[in-house]
This record gives sequence, C-alpha cells and structure tokens, in this order.
Amino acid sequence: NKNGNFVSFDMSAYKAMKEDPTRTPLFKKVIASRLAALKGQGIALDLGTGPYALFAILAAEAGAKRVYAIEADPVVAASARQVIAKSGWADVITVYNDFSSRVTLPEKVDLCIAELCGSICSEEGVLATIVDAHNRFMKNPTSSDSWIPERVQTYAAPASYALHNLFGPPEFDWGKLKGEPVRFNCRDDSLQLLSDPVLIEDINFADILKETTTKDDVGNLAWIQNSIVKSNVVYTIDPKRIEDNVNPIIGELRRGSRNSPEESEKLARETAASFSGIAMWPRLFLDCSMTNEEVVVINSRGYPKGAHQRSHWQTVLPIMADRPIGPLKGGETISVDFDFTIPITRITQPAKYSITGTVNGVVDPKNTNV
Repeated sequence: NKNGNFVSFDMSAYKAMKEDPTRTPLFKKVIASRLAALKGQGIALDLGTGPYALFAILAAEAGAKRVYAIEADPVVAASARQVIAKSGWADVITVYNDFSSRVTLPEKVDLCIAELCGSICSEEGVLATIVDAHNRFMKNPTSSDSWIPERVQTYAAPASYALHNLFGPPEFDWGKLKGEPVRFNCRDDSLQLLSDPVLIEDINFADILKETTTKDDVGNLAWIQNSIVKSNVVYTIDPKRIEDNVNPIIGELRRGSRNSPEESEKLARETAASFSGIAMWPRLFLDCSMTNEEVVVINSRGYPKGAHQRSHWQTVLPIMADRPIGPLKGGETISVDFDFTIPITRITQPAKYSITGTVNGVVDPKNTNV
C-alpha cells in the first residue's frame, strides 16, 4: 500500500479472490484432502485470512480440530471474526490481528494455508512469512504436506501494450509511473506476449530454508539465492505471435473507439510489432502428490504459452522505455536482467525489483536499452 508497510486490498479485490473459479474450488479440494488424512486431529493455520476467513472456515468444515487465522489489517480481522461467528465456527477458529511474525500460537500446527502470492509471487511478503512460519509455527515444516500451496512461481515474457503505443509525450509521460508497473486483468487483450514465457522465480515452501542466503546492504538476510531461477534471460521474438496478436488488439482498439477499421488495423499492427516491457504473472502448485489424480495447479494465465484467461490475479507490466521499441519483425532478441531483493526476516519490508535489458536486431531503432 502507499505507506509501504504491507499489502492491502479493497473489498472488491477480496470478493474477486473469493469468487475466482480457478482458485477457490481448488483450495477447497486440497484443504479437504489434507485434513481428511489427519482424521479429525489436524490443527490448521490460515495466514492472511481476509475479511471472509474463507480458508479458515473451509478448514473447519473439513474437520480441523482447531484453526488459527492471522490477519494484519484490523478492519479486515474484525470482519473475519464476524463472518466466523455467523458461520458457527467461533469455537474452532481463533483470529489474531497482527503480522504473523508478532503472533505466538499456543501450539504448533499440522497444516499452513498461505495464499500470499502476488502477481510477482514474492511481492506480498511470502518469503519472510513462510520462513517465520517454518521456524515457529509448523510441526513438520520440511514436509510438502504441511503447506497449501506447496510452491509458487513467477513467469515472465516480453510484451506489447496498446496504450503505450497510442499515448506518449507530451500528452502522457510514462516516466511519471516511476517504476510502478501497469496491472492488467489476465483477459485484457491490450497486452500481448511476444515470445514464450520463462520461469524466473520459484519458491518451494517445504525447502525454503535449504537454500543459500546472502545479506543485503543493511545486514539483513535478504535473499534465498535459488528462489530466482533465472537472473538473465534472452528472449527471441516470435514472428507468429506478432501476426497472431494483431486481431485481438484490433478488437480492443475498436471497443468504444471512433477509429475506422483501417485506422484500428494500422495501430494494431504497430502495437503488435513493438516492445513495451516484461509481463509477469504467478503460478501456484497447491498439491503435487494427490493420490491417483493430477497435480493441482492454479494458472493465472494459460500454461505454458501464457494465454489470456480468467483469474483474479493480475498480470503486471513495468513500462521499460518512454516509447515502444520497434518495429519488430520476429527473430530479434531481448536480453533481460532480473535483480530482485526479497527480505526474508522483515515481513513489513517491501521487496525491491529491478528489470533492465537490451533489444537486439531492431531495424532503425530509436532506443534499444530498457
């Protein structure tokens, strides 16, 4: 949020999370499976329970003996208590209003439900939160069965953005964003990918303490080295994607526009053949070992190609140059450096993300450093 202390959401965002058909039913399925295996004796923890205490209530309904629900926002925690009371689970679920690092539970738990995954999966403090839970809350923290989700990942791909192509100085200065990414509905056709996605961040909750750590500039343990699986990526622009992206962009430009079909097509082709930034989005593995069933995974965009689909998670796009880079024909390469600093000892300390790169092979480029 604006004060930089912790991530917060409005009620419409919480409602979208609750009603996301690609998210909630899968969490419910895995919560029920894990607690069934504990045969009525399971103790569960819901980190970031939200105003509906959704996963805490699902855990109670699935037979948890006791559930502890932690929520940092006092208004949201008060709402959670009211919902729990109305649902009849107040004797099973206890709500704590604080950051989890400041909470002491009366006992260790069998199962931790921690949907703390942002559009960049580490942006909501998941690393520091899970490291702390490992050390203080869990009976068996190195077992994947102790965590839902078990693993979270971030994928990234170069992208073109219609409004970046349409608007520029002096009417609009993209530099005013000051590094803040544009956030998109995952079905928004104004953003199109230019090459196949690459996995850049991979956080395995059970193994989180096994990775090598380094220290940041103020001496805090700051980064789990193997959580970012790619620090440098070279993407190759796909000519077929450029051509395939034209029609969806035309449809987006024609929506509520007075442009003629010819003007819309011209603008769409310019956009489809341009680079605006690196798009990123999350993927969550809820259960990698469901008996006789497929792995339970939530994809916020289609996997593995990054196709548009419904999700409450957003795709984020840092605009990496004042004007789009192009024209692209296909075959050009974009060399990208990802420099992420993710705190693992301070839940309230925001992560820092730096993405820089160079576009190679553009004919008559105005600027290729981003």
